[in-house]
Amino acid sequence: MLASLLTLPAKWPTPLRWGVLILGSSLLALLLGQAHLSAALLLGPMIVAIAMAGLGSGVAIPRVVFIIAQSVVGMMMASKLPPELFPEIARDWPIFAAGILSTVLGAISLGWLLSRTGMLPGSTAIWGSSPGAATVMTLMSESYGADMRLVAMMQYLRVACCAIAATVVVKLFGIAPSHTVSLAPSVVPHSALEIAKTLTLAIGAGLIGWRLKVPGGGLLTPLIAGVIYNLGGLGVIALPQPVLALSYAIVGWGIGMRFSHEVLRHAARVLPLVLGMIVTLIALCAGFAALLVHFAGIEPVTAYLATSPGGADSVAIIAAGTQVDIPFVMAMQIGRFLLVLIAGPAMARYLSRGARS
Repeated sequence: MLASLLTLPAKWPTPLRWGVLILGSSLLALLLGQAHLSAALLLGPMIVAIAMAGLGSGVAIPRVVFIIAQSVVGMMMASKLPPELFPEIARDWPIFAAGILSTVLGAISLGWLLSRTGMLPGSTAIWGSSPGAATVMTLMSESYGADMRLVAMMQYLRVACCAIAATVVVKLFGIAPSHTVSLAPSVVPHSALEIAKTLTLAIGAGLIGWRLKVPGGGLLTPLIAGVIYNLGGLGVIALPQPVLALSYAIVGWGIGMRFSHEVLRHAARVLPLVLGMIVTLIALCAGFAALLVHFAGIEPVTAYLATSPGGADSVAIIAAGTQVDIPFVMAMQIGRFLLVLIAGPAMARYLSRGARS
C-alpha cells in the first residue's frame, strides 16, 4: 500500500496531497529565499504545484480563495506607490518617457514577433512579454484570453534572467555596497485595527471586482482602492508578512495547479524560443540604458537598473544594496508598470489580432 502511494502520486488521497503541497512549498520557498530570489514565496509554491499537477496529484483551489489572495497582492502593489513617486516623474518626464516607452515597445515588439511564429497563442505571447510586475501580468492575462500557465512561465523566467543579469552588471562595474539606504522588507508594527481595515478593503474590493466581471478585477479593483486609500490619506496599508506569504502561496498554487502534462510538454518545446526572446530583450534594454548614459548623463548602473525588464521588486532589492540613484530607478520601474497596467490590455488585443491561436 505504501509503495503504491509513493510510486503513483495520482492515487494519493487528498490529505496527503495537501500535506506534500504545503511541506514542499515551504521547503522550496525557504531554499529560494536563501538564494536571495525576491519572488521566493510565490515561486516555491508555484513550482511544487506545477510538479504535482504534472504528476496527476493536483488539488482544487477554490475560486473565491484565489480571488481573495489576488486582492491582498493588489493591495500590496498599492503600498509600493509612495507619494513622492509622482513629483519625481513630473520633474524629469522627458527622460522617464523615453526610458519607459523604449522598454515597453521593445518588449511588445518581441512578443508580437513571438506570436507570429505560431508556437504560442497571440495574446499569450504578448502578455508573457509585457514588462510589468510579473505577478500582476500573469493574473491579468487570464481575463484577456491568454493562457495564464504559459504567461507565468515566460514572466518568471524573464524575472530570473534579468535578476542574474542585473547582479552581473553591478559586479562588473564594481559598484560599492550601500550601507545607508535599504529597500529590503522591514518589520513595521501595525495595530490590529489598521490590519483589519486593510484586509476588509482589499477583500471587499476584490470580491466586488470579481462579481462585476471586471477584467482582472480580483487584482485591479483592490489596487485602485488601495491607491486611493493610501495616497488620499485615508489610512495606512498594513499587511502582515504571514498574510502576504499565505497569499503568495495561494496565488502560486492557483497558477501551478492549472498545468498539465500536455501543457508542460508544450512549455518545454517553446523554452528555447522564449529564452532567446528574453536574452534579446535584455540586450535591447542595455542599449537603451547606454543611450540614457550618453544623452542624459545618467550613471551607467542606475540607467541599467532603471531600464531592466525584470520585476520592480527584484530590481528594488538589487538597487538597495548598491550606491545608485534609487528614486530614479524605482520611478522608472513603477512608471513602466503603470503604463503596461493601463495600456497593456488594449495593446495585447490589437497586436494579437490575426495571430495563430
